[in-house]
Amino acid sequence: MNRKDKGSFIIIVLIIVLIVSVLAAITFGNAQLTLQDVYSVLGYEIFHFKGLESYGKGAIHDVVWLIRFPRVMLALSVGMGLSICGVVMQAVVKNSLADPYVLGISSGASLGATIGILFGFGAVFGSNFIGIMAFLGAVLVSFFVLLIANIGGTVNAGKLVLSGMAVSAVCTAFSNFALYLANNDNASAEVMFWVMGSLAGAKWSQILVILPVMILGTILFWIQSRSLNLMLLGDEVSITLGTNLHRMRNFYLVVCSLMIGFCVYAAGTIGFIGLIIPHAVRMCVGTDHKKVIPICALTGAIFLIWADVFCRIILKNSELPIGILVSLIGAPCFIYLMVRQSYGFGGSNR
Repeated sequence: MNRKDKGSFIIIVLIIVLIVSVLAAITFGNAQLTLQDVYSVLGYEIFHFKGLESYGKGAIHDVVWLIRFPRVMLALSVGMGLSICGVVMQAVVKNSLADPYVLGISSGASLGATIGILFGFGAVFGSNFIGIMAFLGAVLVSFFVLLIANIGGTVNAGKLVLSGMAVSAVCTAFSNFALYLANNDNASAEVMFWVMGSLAGAKWSQILVILPVMILGTILFWIQSRSLNLMLLGDEVSITLGTNLHRMRNFYLVVCSLMIGFCVYAAGTIGFIGLIIPHAVRMCVGTDHKKVIPICALTGAIFLIWADVFCRIILKNSELPIGILVSLIGAPCFIYLMVRQSYGFGGSNR
C-alpha cells in the first residue's frame, strides 16, 4: 500500500469509527435506557420513521435528543476544533510544544469568564453571557498578542510565543486578583468548575453554529496544507520558494483564535487535546499536513467523545470535569512522546 492509499485508508477507517462512537456514546449515561429506546428516538427525529411517534416526546425523548445527543455532537465539534488548531499552532510557531492556548487564549477566556461570573459583566447577552464573555476574552487576547508580536517589525515564531506567555501571565494575574477581591466561595467554585471544562451545557442551538465553524476551519486549513508544510521549513526557505508566510501566519492565527473562542464558549477550557493528538497522528502518518489535518480532526473528535463518556460514568450520580480526565490522560502520553527517540517534529514527510 503506497503513502496516498495508506492515508485514504486511515481516513475511511476513522470515519467509520467516528460514526460508531457517536451512536455508542449516546447509549451511556446515568439514566437507564434501553438500546431500543435510544435508537427509536433517533429514528423518529432523524428519519421520521412511522410507528415511532410515541418517542417524539416525553422523558426518554428529552434525555436522548435534548441532553445526550447534543453533548456527543459538542464533544465531536470541540475535539475536532482543538486538534486542528493544535496542528496549525505548532506549524505557525514552529514549536512542537505549542497547543491552541500557546497565545494565552486559555487565560484570556478564563479572565472573561471570571469577570462575567464575579461581577455580572455581559449579562445583557442573556443566559449564555458567561460563555460569550469567555469567547470575547479569548478572541481579544489573541488579537492583542498578534498586535504585540507585530510591533518593531515582522512577526516571527519566537515573538509570538513570548508575547503569548507574557499576556497569559497578565490575564492569569488579573483573574486571581478578581477572585481575591470578590471573596465569594460560591462564585469561585463556579469559576473553577468552568475553567476545568464541561460539555454538560450542550444545546442544539450551539451545535448548529459551532459544528459548521469547525468543519469550515478544517477544510480551510486542509486547503492550505502546502503553506503549513512550508512553515515547518522556516521563513527563509519559504521566501526562496516564492512564498511570504507573514500574512498567512497572521491569518491562520486569527482563524484559530475564532475556532478556539467558540470551543471555549461552549465547553470551557480543555487542554492537552491540541498537543497530544497532533503528535500521535504525526507518529503514524508523518508531517505532511494534507494527511495530518483530516486525520487529526477525526481522531480528536473520537478522543473527546469517549473522554466525555468516561466523565459521565466514572463517578456514580456525578460527573467528572472533562478537563481533569483529559489532563490525566494527556500528561502521561505527552511524557511518553517526549522520551521516544524515533519521533521528531518537522521531520521528513513519510
